[in-house]
Amino acid sequence: MDVASVLLGGFAAGMVLFIVSVGLSVTLGLMGFVNLAHGGFAMLGGYAIALSMREWGLPFPAALALGFASVAALSVVLERLLYARLYRASELDQVLFTIGLAFVMIASVTLAVGPETQTLVLPEWLRGQADLGFIKYRSYSVAVIVAGVVLALALWLGFERTRYGARIRAAVDNRRMAESLGVDVQRLFTVTFAIGSGLAAVGGGIGAEILGLDPQYPLRYLAYFLIVVAVGGLGRVTGVFFSALLIGVLDFVLKIYFPKGGAMFIYALTLALLLWRPQGLFGKRTA
Repeated sequence: MDVASVLLGGFAAGMVLFIVSVGLSVTLGLMGFVNLAHGGFAMLGGYAIALSMREWGLPFPAALALGFASVAALSVVLERLLYARLYRASELDQVLFTIGLAFVMIASVTLAVGPETQTLVLPEWLRGQADLGFIKYRSYSVAVIVAGVVLALALWLGFERTRYGARIRAAVDNRRMAESLGVDVQRLFTVTFAIGSGLAAVGGGIGAEILGLDPQYPLRYLAYFLIVVAVGGLGRVTGVFFSALLIGVLDFVLKIYFPKGGAMFIYALTLALLLWRPQGLFGKRTA
């Protein structure tokens, strides 16, 4: 396999990691909440997208919209009923609750659908090869890369260059001060959580053809999502983007040339990096 093919394959995997992980970066970094059930929302969205296309014949864009909307709506219910009670709880309480919720999601999907791996029924325009001039590569992977870049730009503008993003950061840094300035923190966190969960759902669906999709998805990729966020820096959209690309390419290369122990190198490099820069490659140093 030539260098261009390896890089494109790694970029496609990295874009999937970014789309899923950026929502975790929002809840963990901007909202200060340890949500280890984030991969569960990605799995639920992936199932909603894959099954609606296969069983109902929905077009791919409509299925993505359905996956985003349904999981975002579910996340609002869970956030108001359960998550909001733990915003001021200890990190241990948040970890125990969210990992338990992930197991509930896994068991529910297994009982309702079964343990089989799900596949996407791709539309005709996403099949075949795309001619990029210097190489012909899978059209779907190219589309995923383009979608990831566009989404990264939109999120960067939305969270880091708008009043909405400033309100989120202010609410996390000093909730009482933000509330005294008229910011509806409760509503702000609910909307932010819904957007993050909806993006995870879209990533789960898009990534079904690249990462796979089955009930064990939340646990299988939890470490990868956490690594992407940690390396990129909490709450940093651009950091998560470049971190996801780095991890995606590295993982893709290692799976080809060192399939039995590739993940070990990623974990080891992450540990070394965080010992060197605890705030991540793109995170800001704290005083």
